[in-house]
This record gives sequence, C-alpha cells and structure tokens, in this order.
Amino acid sequence: MKQNQFVSSETAWCPGCGNFSILETLIGVLNELNTPPQQIVLVGGIGQAAKANQYVSANGFSGLHGRALPAAVAIKIANDALTVIVNTGDGDSYGEGGNHFLHNIRRNVDITHFVHDNQIYGLTKGQPSPTSDACNLGHKTASCNMSVPFNPLLIAIAAGATFVARSFTGRKEHLAKIMAAAILHKGYALVDILQPCVSFNKTNTFAYYKQRVQELDASYDPANKMAALEKSMEFGDTIPIGILYQEQAPTYEAKRPQLFDGIPLIDKPHNMESVKALINSYI
Repeated sequence: MKQNQFVSSETAWCPGCGNFSILETLIGVLNELNTPPQQIVLVGGIGQAAKANQYVSANGFSGLHGRALPAAVAIKIANDALTVIVNTGDGDSYGEGGNHFLHNIRRNVDITHFVHDNQIYGLTKGQPSPTSDACNLGHKTASCNMSVPFNPLLIAIAAGATFVARSFTGRKEHLAKIMAAAILHKGYALVDILQPCVSFNKTNTFAYYKQRVQELDASYDPANKMAALEKSMEFGDTIPIGILYQEQAPTYEAKRPQLFDGIPLIDKPHNMESVKALINSYI
C-alpha cells in the first residue's frame, strides 16, 4: 500500500469554507502523483487561500500580497527540478497581482496556479474582489462593486496561457482530475476554483454553484482556441467547468537551453571573482 507522504495541519479557516475541499483534494492528488515532498514547493501571497502552503507537509513560501507568481517563477527558474504550485485567492491573483498574472502567463514558465475564487475579499471581511458580481446584479458586499467583473479565463486564454481550466469545490472528483492534469501540464497552468465563502458571500453559495456548474462533455475540444474563448465568456445560468483550453508550446525553460541543460541553475558552478569583476565594471 502506498504511504501518504502529504498531510495537513490545523487551519484557521471558517467552518464550511470551500478551502477545506481544495486542501484535502490537493493533498490527495499529491499523494497519488507520488512526488516526494522535498520536490514540491507550495507558494502563496496574502489571504485565506494563500495560507494553504502553511497547512501542507511540503516546502512552502509566503510572499507579499499579489506577489506569489514572481516568487514561484523565480523558484522554478532557480531549480527546475521542483514542482511549483501556487495557491492564491481571486483578490490576491487578479487584483493586487493582476500585472504579474498577465505577464507570467506570457513567459509560460512550468508552474501550476490554483486560484481559490470566492468572489470576495474574505480575509478583510467581505469587500468585493475583481470577480465579484456588479452591484446592479444584486451582489451586496461590505462596499459596492461598480466595475464589470474580471473574467480570468478569458484574459488568460487571450494572453497566451497554455492550460486554462475551472472547477468547483462541490465536485471533488472533478477538482482532483483537473488539479492533476494542471500539475502534469508542461507550462503555465491556471485553474480557477469556484470556492464559496460561507461567511461573507451570501450570493455565490454552494447551492448557487450546484445549480449552475456543468462539466464540459467529451465532444468539447480544448485545443480549439476560438471555442475556448467563447466558452470562457459563459458565466450565468450555466457555468462550464473543465479544461477550457490546452496547448503544447515551448516553455520558458525549453527556450533557454543555456540555463536549463539538465543541471538546475542553483547547482551550476559559479566563479565569484568573475561576478565581482562584472559588478565592478559598472561602478
């Protein structure tokens, strides 16, 4: 019998939070993939979702608000032998981290990005996030969202992401399948996970999503980019979940063989005298 290498510790989340399903599912997927914990790095920014790396028996890094992706990319570039997984919230990734979200997609570094999307700022007690429904749609929060909701899947596909998917914490088998596919994908992989906030979002509840989410059927082709763009704009009475788009494209690492030649960058020999000479040449 395979031994479970990954376990979770006590969390600080509210009872009933969708983050519990994400954490439990992630631990199950990591155990199934059977990658040693020392080869996994879980990265987070600031927020309830970003605490996930603190609750798993693996390497973890907690960065600044909205700055999880730069740290994750740097870790992967320094040691491409590692499996790097980012857990952040919709505010952390799409709000404070919006610029990093766009431009790290373009680099196509081989990292996995799980966004716990509860359409609210849960840590700061209920302010609207970029993905919150607009006020005229009836979404009442601690303050009013007058902006058009941010569409992360549409933006990601348009920006060149090579793996774009959505899942829902109320369908754990589906979530596990999508998580595993994202981790195994070579290149940047985004999974937007619908995760109801039971404390501060009384609109987008478990019942709300259960009535609306619909798994993509076998006839759907995730390699069709135009179809994926259209599908990404469906978010209303029906919310599609599954892999909306996937392509195989050269990763950041593959396009730089001088850096990634089988020896992790962190293990390459270096001559400090040469480094000092280079620095001194700019003085």
